[in-house]
Amino acid sequence: MMPSYFFAHGAPSIVLDRNKYTDFLGQFAANTTKPKAIVLFSAHWEQSTQTVSAVDAYSTIYDFGGFQDELYQMTYPAKGERSLSEQIHALFAKNGVQSVLNEERGLDHGAWSILKLLYPNVDIPVVALSVNRYLSNEQQYQIGKALAELREQDILIIGSGGTVHNLRKVKWYEEGIDEWAESFDNWLQSKLEAWDLDALFHYRELAPCAGEAVPTNEHFIPLLLAMGAGDRGRQAKLLHRSYELGNLSLSCWQFN
Repeated sequence: MMPSYFFAHGAPSIVLDRNKYTDFLGQFAANTTKPKAIVLFSAHWEQSTQTVSAVDAYSTIYDFGGFQDELYQMTYPAKGERSLSEQIHALFAKNGVQSVLNEERGLDHGAWSILKLLYPNVDIPVVALSVNRYLSNEQQYQIGKALAELREQDILIIGSGGTVHNLRKVKWYEEGIDEWAESFDNWLQSKLEAWDLDALFHYRELAPCAGEAVPTNEHFIPLLLAMGAGDRGRQAKLLHRSYELGNLSLSCWQFN
């Protein structure tokens, strides 16, 4: 069965960077089975109703400003797969999740920046999915769980976001890792590895430095979605964790 994964996407310029995390992402495909299709929840596509892309081919969305000119020339012209979009739509309905299809939206940088590093050949169909910051953490998990059977079809489910993602706290010109960021991530690691859902659903009250690490939850949600997709096996494994800009967490979690 194909695992599900959470990937931090960091800053949009990640596709131009060379560091331990981008090296890890660049080797990912060589160390894993090639999926038949990719289903990706992006922190940068927020909708009040769960939305499922249903396009033939994606445009590239440059939903950021102030970065290198080279970044705005990049594309990731992935193909969609309408039959998979409709299957996801049906799975959501079966599990009590209201959803709609979207036939227009391209891939935002939360999707294409990671995909460009993981699968640069652009030879795997993609279905992009939105997130909703106003649902409970348990509801987020259940949305991911609704798609768990796709893993049996060699379909890769990805949540793209960030566990510690506070742009007001990043340090552009200082070295070192902030203790509060590591403290939160260490707590998170212990709860993920124990599959402690009660603690994870109440991380804001229980986790150290949660307010600093997760000032808004849209980047944290994809972790719960990817974890929910791994509910059948309930095994979590940290494949990589590093930091940039003092506290921006760059991590990858695998859920079996």
